[in-house]
Amino acid sequence: MGQTMAQKIIAAHLVDGEMKPGAEVGLRIDQTLTQDATGTMAYLEFEAMGIPRVKTELSVAYIDHNTLQSGFMNADDHAFIRSIAKKIGVRYARPGCGICHQVHLERFAAPGKTLIGSDSHTPTAGGIGALAIGSGGLDVAVAMGGGAYYIPYPKALRITLTGSLPAYVGAKDIILEVLRRLTVKGGVGKIIEYAGPGVATLTVPQRATITNMGAELGATSSIFPSDENTRAFLKAQGREADFAPLAPDPDAVYDEELTIDLAALEPLAACPHSPDAVVPVRELADVKVDQCCIGSCTNSSLADMVTVARMLRGKTVDPSVSLTISPGSRQVLEMLSENGALTDILASGARLLECACGPCIGMGQSPSSGGVSLRTFNRNFEGRSGTADAKVYLVSPEVAAASALTGHITDPRSLPAVEPFEMPAAFAVNDNNIDLPATEAESAGLKITRGPNIKPLPQAQPLPDSLTLPVLLRVGDNITTDHIMPAGAKILPYRSNIPHLSQYCFEGVDPEFPARAKAAPEGCFIVGGINYGQGSSREHAALVPLYLGIRAVIVQSFARIHKANLVNAGLLPLEFENPADMDKLNQGDTITLEGILAGLDSGRVTLRTVGGEAVTLKCDLSSRQADIIRAGGLLNYTREKAEG
Repeated sequence: MGQTMAQKIIAAHLVDGEMKPGAEVGLRIDQTLTQDATGTMAYLEFEAMGIPRVKTELSVAYIDHNTLQSGFMNADDHAFIRSIAKKIGVRYARPGCGICHQVHLERFAAPGKTLIGSDSHTPTAGGIGALAIGSGGLDVAVAMGGGAYYIPYPKALRITLTGSLPAYVGAKDIILEVLRRLTVKGGVGKIIEYAGPGVATLTVPQRATITNMGAELGATSSIFPSDENTRAFLKAQGREADFAPLAPDPDAVYDEELTIDLAALEPLAACPHSPDAVVPVRELADVKVDQCCIGSCTNSSLADMVTVARMLRGKTVDPSVSLTISPGSRQVLEMLSENGALTDILASGARLLECACGPCIGMGQSPSSGGVSLRTFNRNFEGRSGTADAKVYLVSPEVAAASALTGHITDPRSLPAVEPFEMPAAFAVNDNNIDLPATEAESAGLKITRGPNIKPLPQAQPLPDSLTLPVLLRVGDNITTDHIMPAGAKILPYRSNIPHLSQYCFEGVDPEFPARAKAAPEGCFIVGGINYGQGSSREHAALVPLYLGIRAVIVQSFARIHKANLVNAGLLPLEFENPADMDKLNQGDTITLEGILAGLDSGRVTLRTVGGEAVTLKCDLSSRQADIIRAGGLLNYTREKAEG
């Protein structure tokens, strides 16, 4: 039986486990990336392991999230990351260099390589044929130290693309169609592979848009073949030597398959407040628009920006609309400046922002109260924009540009066609803002800069065999990491300060929760519904609850990365064997977990309700994860393994 693309890469990098359903596999990791909102914690964790130098082929630290410097905190964290990266062998992409996923696609990602990053949109590099996976910062730290990265062996979902895209229909519309069909839970436990004759019609940046938003499906990763389009992109980046062909075997077997006819697609939009609330743009024609934001790691390539510039050329943005443009990298910005497209963008009245994540993570450009914001981003969770009652729609750059001109949501097919973008034969390559690390000999005398905002990591307590504690929070389905640990300009600067962050935990769900948790000295439980922890890879959504005394999270189902982060932090993730049993628990109930230590191995723990009724919980952990819980988290487990 033949292999899929992901199976070929997994087989070539397998260091532990078996490639079979239900197993856990450990992979050798070739490359890692971090960004500054998660990076400070990842490097503190690497430092705590006591390993002097990274052991990967390539590791890069990007500064792209916390670039709004309204106090000393972000600047201090950047100084810490810069100094430790230089010392331990990590390249450092300075502020303004660009968004990590866009820059990594341009300069470092390669077909057939494994990449993990402390950002959930790391699968962007699947557009170039890498097996790229988002993870928590501690997993990245372990991989940088030479350790394996573990995932449940994924199912394979093949999406066959046929035909070619009509004018003004983009790659964003392809992934929105996938989300419309599969929902935000449709990719959980799967790697999505794109195949079929339609693949050849898509450039690497278009493919990367699709793999980027595979994270919104809950997928482990998404991947495209490495073909002549891949070779051409790498050659234009001066990296043709990184090319390697990658395709599934003709007799590869997939667990699921679906087909999308590109020619039948139309412009789509994800309505507030979920990436899978997808409808045709033509159905939203009466919606007045207040803001349009074009950029993010999903849609900030040169192709996206030039297309927008051509649509704006000679026109003026509607006076009631604020249009912002965020090029994805310095390379993109430089080429826009050279070819005149930047002049067209600025002449229209658009506002040029830094080459950074910016509005996507609530770092500036929050909409007005109740405002409608069209964004070419990947997430539109409630409140993520920084305005609690804003209505955020996810759209393509073409839809955003058309709507900025008219003042209402507009199907771009109603506007005159513009010249299609053609990929350049050569990109402007200048890596002078990516600092190389010191040599091993040079690093010995280097000092690490550490500001006052950096606080120690919280430590997990050993688990007893039983726990009797209150349920201090009960939440519903699709709780995101933004719900658990919000982002935004107010909170992100404190990502290296867990005690300060703790006051914002579940702020938008129940602002009194942190105070209740701190008033429960023995600890407490959280109870939740389906797909708990979807969204970002931020391990702070586990570390802050750990600091607040959460001992176990009991839900109907978990998102993959968040469950792994809970285990890494030493928190017990439990699931209802019968989902209806959740209705037997109320916020404020004092409940008991029995048989915890045996349950780590047996996979079952008993919960006693306030009335004494027994409820069975699944403790679905690998033997390695059970050992991590016993050790009090992955950091302790890694130290014990090294000492043993």
